[in-house]
Amino acid sequence: MNIAQDFEALELTALLHFYADSGVEWLVEDEPLDRFAQFAAQKAAQAEARAPASARQQQSSPQSDPTFRTGDASPAQNRAAPSQGRAAPAARPAPAASSANVAVPDGEAVSSARFAAESARSLAELKTALEAFNSCNLKNGARSTVFASGDPASGIMVIGPMPNADDDRDGIPFSGRQGQLLDRMLGAIGLAREAVMLTNVIPWRPPGNRMPSEAELSICRPFLERQVALAEPKLLLLLGNFPARFFFGDTGTIHTLRGQWRDISFGGADLSAIATLHPQELLAAPANKALAWQDLLAFKSRF
Repeated sequence: MNIAQDFEALELTALLHFYADSGVEWLVEDEPLDRFAQFAAQKAAQAEARAPASARQQQSSPQSDPTFRTGDASPAQNRAAPSQGRAAPAARPAPAASSANVAVPDGEAVSSARFAAESARSLAELKTALEAFNSCNLKNGARSTVFASGDPASGIMVIGPMPNADDDRDGIPFSGRQGQLLDRMLGAIGLAREAVMLTNVIPWRPPGNRMPSEAELSICRPFLERQVALAEPKLLLLLGNFPARFFFGDTGTIHTLRGQWRDISFGGADLSAIATLHPQELLAAPANKALAWQDLLAFKSRF
């Protein structure tokens, strides 16, 4: 196994870029682990746990079997002989499904989301309602419910697409490297993350960072609409393709949608919104920072 000291600086940089391009986002162990062996052990333990109690007792304590005593037939003969007078193990009832993992029909889930969102009278109540909501399958695979952070009284809302792995781990929007870059972007126009409201269109990280389905988006929409209605922002800064298309109702790319102020209606409020590139896109293509800077100056001209 190679270690970091075996590489030159350029070789190590190239290797780290390769890991990043392959989807490796952070290292969690100092030593490599055999995940295949761990999975096999977990699978064996689960199979043993599902086995009937009588079978586990016979396997662990053969002396308890009345047909296997000192002076009786050999173990092989006992295994070959049919058991007499023993009742077959009773069939175990299927375990009850957890209410958190039950799939809910899309139409019913949307109605449930709308009722939960509209019942909230404050952002704190909305956060509680969102954390208690179990009718979106995205929540089952996410570690955290990532709600908005910052100051809603600022009148400025910065909206990204969905949590990434860093957000999901920390439970707050725009964590990790992309959050650090966003902090610098906001600081360049005189803002701080604590002085604006940061949120995402989707509050749960989709598995593998995939795009949410139309059904999942419809389920999450009432919560974002209510969030906007309660925060009452005047200006929206949309980061990336997904939020721009979501709010503008357009199918263009961020390069065709960015830098243009649009008056929109969302959550019962009339808003002015402008889109720019997401910090993650700028980390992947730093040359586009000049375009983002133009958009940020246009955004600054409104507040």
